[in-house]
Amino acid sequence: MKKQLPVKAKSDKKIQKLFLSILFDLLGMATFAVPVLGETFDVIWAPVAGLLLNRMYRGTIGKVGGFIVFIEELLPGLDIIPTFTLTWIYTYYFSKKEK
Repeated sequence: MKKQLPVKAKSDKKIQKLFLSILFDLLGMATFAVPVLGETFDVIWAPVAGLLLNRMYRGTIGKVGGFIVFIEELLPGLDIIPTFTLTWIYTYYFSKKEK
């Protein structure tokens, strides 16, 4: 049986994930600012971002989100999409499971 966290701990974890999501999105977007070097860094950042998102959001949401952020970071010009933050919004406001 899974141990339930107190409401305060759940709220703190939710805010921590939001902060990390925004931070990781900003890091991914920062590569967009440097034209040639940025796309080279994206080749390294794409798998890292996919793994990070997969670990932050377990289950199907993490797997699908990790795949999407991996593809989004590899394709030129899509760095502007805040995939981590959109995943956070989906998880806490649109998903039927309470996280």
